[in-house]
Amino acid sequence: MKPYEKLLLQNKAWSEEMNETDNTFFQRLAQQQKPKFLWIGCSDSRVPANQITGTEPGEIFVHRNIANMVVHTDLNMLSVLQYAVEVLKVEHIIVCGHYGCGGVAAALTNNNLGLINKWLRNIKEVYKMYKDEIDAIENPSEKANKLVEYNVIEQCQDLIKTSIIQKSWNQRKAPHVYGWVYGLNNGLVSELVKIEPDFENINPIFRYDKDQLG
Repeated sequence: MKPYEKLLLQNKAWSEEMNETDNTFFQRLAQQQKPKFLWIGCSDSRVPANQITGTEPGEIFVHRNIANMVVHTDLNMLSVLQYAVEVLKVEHIIVCGHYGCGGVAAALTNNNLGLINKWLRNIKEVYKMYKDEIDAIENPSEKANKLVEYNVIEQCQDLIKTSIIQKSWNQRKAPHVYGWVYGLNNGLVSELVKIEPDFENINPIFRYDKDQLG
């Protein structure tokens, strides 16, 4: 049996199991989605949002990329963010990184990796901000894991700099923003930062005029 064929069989078994447990599950799921959460996570196959949080399909709207980045020129991420905030009206956004992140580790090197160099540059900018703190750590793995944490914190900051978030804060006092980090070795999540929908939490230079936000 080829690997992809195994996936198809597993899908069939899962569908049958879900129908046996709740024969209206797929009918309800097909009608609409009303997730309360947007998850911005890493593309790493070991960090699946639903399994980590014990949630069912339909409960979390998910965007994933290398090293869970919020890049202000990434139209893919911004489109997901706008849809989640303005249409789905999510109440919470979680930026979740993970220890042992290959993208973050690569950003600490001087290796020329081709196209991904442009993406990793954003992580290198975070390293530059916290260079003294990170370089004080001798162990390479611990050094990379510290950058993982700082990276999550800075991506949360980049989220609240967007007009999408600020407009929503101005109009409905939501969503809340959380920075999490996931441990591959124990399956547990730790909260690094929690940002309430308050303009005082945004650096003044990045605050948009509330009257112009609408």
